[in-house]
Formats: sequence, C-alpha cells, structure tokens
Amino acid sequence: MKIKKAVIPAAGLGTRMLPATKTIPKEMLPVVDKPSIQYIIEEAVASGIEDILIVTNRAKSAMDDYFDYHPELEESLKRAGKVNEIETVRRTADLANIFYVRQKETKGLGHAIWRAKHFVGDEPFAVLLGDDIMVSETPVMRQLIDLAEEYSCSVVGVQRVSREVIGKYCTLGVKPVKERCYDVTELIEKPRPEQVISDFAILGRYVLTPAIFDVLEDLPAGYGGEIQLTDGLNALCQNERMLACDFEGKRYDTGNLRGYMEVTIDMALEHPEIKDWMKDFLRSKIENS
Repeated sequence: MKIKKAVIPAAGLGTRMLPATKTIPKEMLPVVDKPSIQYIIEEAVASGIEDILIVTNRAKSAMDDYFDYHPELEESLKRAGKVNEIETVRRTADLANIFYVRQKETKGLGHAIWRAKHFVGDEPFAVLLGDDIMVSETPVMRQLIDLAEEYSCSVVGVQRVSREVIGKYCTLGVKPVKERCYDVTELIEKPRPEQVISDFAILGRYVLTPAIFDVLEDLPAGYGGEIQLTDGLNALCQNERMLACDFEGKRYDTGNLRGYMEVTIDMALEHPEIKDWMKDFLRSKIENS
C-alpha cells in the first residue's frame, strides 16, 4: 500500500475570514511570505506525495495561476538581475504535479472528496484540509502514511481537544493498538454533549482507501444539510479497518482570524530574514502597551 496521491479540498467560501475572502481565496491569504496553501502542499511533498488534486470553485482561479509559471514576471526579474527571486517564483510551479477540479455545488466536505474519484482511481490517497497548517519535526501526513502503509488501511489524524470545543469537530470511538495509534470504532460529526464518545477529534489529515467513494456515492445529507465526510468514515469503519493516529505536531486553523494571526506570528518568529526584528518588535509593543 503506497500513497502517492493527495486531495486538498479548497472550495469553501471562507466566510470566517470576511471581508478579505470576498475576492481572495482564503487559501491564498499570505502567511509571512507564502500563501497558506503552499505550506500544506509542501507538507504533502515532504511526505512523499507526487500528484495533488485541489478541489476548487469558480472563484478560486488565483490558485491555478499561483502554481504555474509566470514568464512575464520571470523575464522582468531576469532583466533586473534578480536570480534568487526567479528561483523562488519558479519553485512554486515545480513543487508537485498539481491538478484541479471544481466542486460545482457547495454540498459539503464529503461531496468535495467524492469529486476526486476519477483522479484517485483505485489507489489509497491522502487528504489535507486547506485550512490546517501543521508544524512538526516529522510531517504530520508522513506520520499517517507510515501507519497506513504498515497496516494497509485508512488512517485519520487526531488529537485530544477540550469538551468545550469538541462539538465543533467530531468525536471518535477508539481502542488502543500501540502508542499514539488506535482502532476507530465509530465517528459522530458535530456531537451534542450527550453524544461525545471521546475527546479525540479529527484535525485536518486523512489517508483513505478508495472504498470511501462507494460510501460517499449514496450517502444522504447529514449535519447542516451537507454530505459529511465524517458520516462516510463512520460507515467505512464498519466494513474495513480504520486507525486513528494521535499525531505529533502543532495544528493551526487558518480559517479563523485567531488561528491565522497565531500562525503568521509564529512563522515570522522562525523566518531567517525577519525573526530577530519580529522579536524586538513584539517585545517593544508589549513593553509599551
């Protein structure tokens, strides 16, 4: 079981980040000097992924343009002798083999994944949600892929969350297999307090077998009137093994203002060109507040 393909659902409307996302795809909002989706693609590539499908909508052609060559810009940089800048802009087009398909209707995450059926074919594949930037020593997706290839089954990336916020995610029934690895027995999307099974929630990373497409094909609408991927996973884990990987790493939700600001500041504090300035800047702001 080798995972070489990935799907990035990026068709959401970005309503949590208005008004900026009225005309700019939320995945293209800059985190220091790169759009947020580039961090996600770089994680996929560092995990061994070769082919990536981005599920978009009609308002997100900026992503297509960004991960393409820009001959006019490169020629201008060449005339100015800006060799490093040319390498930087070309690198974005050479990260991976990137393809696109549109989610023509806003019908939920499960429907967005289903749109990848012809791209994936009969292979297992990775899913990386477009809102979630992960920072870890070993790429989070690599952690999931290692388990998927060891056990030949689907794997979902989880971490513990507080009971106060788990209703915004999903809850999983789990049984220990080994350190940081669990069998999944049940999943419930957006659980009410009395439905919470555990404090584990899926946070933006999956490795799935192609059997998920047969499930999603006939899945009825769930929470919010949308086709919920969690409902499909719940049906899938009743028919074949599924593992939960309690991954090591920090997750940033860039789909909301707090998460976006947090990752921007943290990335700035690690950036070789501005980290010292950023530390001094923040220190002076705190001292003068």
